[in-house]
Amino acid sequence: MRLSGKTIGFALAGSHCTLEEAIDPICRLQEEGAEIVPIVSNTILTTATRFGTPEKWLSAIVDATGKQPLKTIPEVEPLGPQKLLDAVVICPCTGSTLARLANAIIDSPVLMAAKAQLRNQRPVVLAITSNDILGLNARNLGTLLAVKNVYFVPFGHPKSMVCKPGACAPWPKLARDRNSIPH
Repeated sequence: MRLSGKTIGFALAGSHCTLEEAIDPICRLQEEGAEIVPIVSNTILTTATRFGTPEKWLSAIVDATGKQPLKTIPEVEPLGPQKLLDAVVICPCTGSTLARLANAIIDSPVLMAAKAQLRNQRPVVLAITSNDILGLNARNLGTLLAVKNVYFVPFGHPKSMVCKPGACAPWPKLARDRNSIPH
């Protein structure tokens, strides 16, 4: 129980296609002895997608933690002055959340929790989920890579062997198209 006695704010942003995968780390942190304080973004509270409704996700979070998530900036604001959290994990951390954090735009419960942690010089862990992390969001990633007390879950694509239709071709076809490999 390596995290016994630790309180972790687990903040979920609106990457609806990865929310299912975000529940498992909550359970693993609890198995290690951490007390979890769930925090959700406005998007999770208001947006129904093909991946689920706000009710589905709130229910899953309550089932995993046994607690109602913090849903508003006023609910989250006391976390900072009272230094109630040992760390904040933002999982999933969308490109939008990353950009707003990098530019000090604090307009959601998730970002308020992160700001409070950084002000208290405590860790914020980001589990990035973004299709454009090396595109328009690269500068925001670069900004946060240099910020003290900001840590990242190792980068990688969860389905690295799967290509979007038309996005990548098998190597032999690429080679034939470029006439670089004799047949």
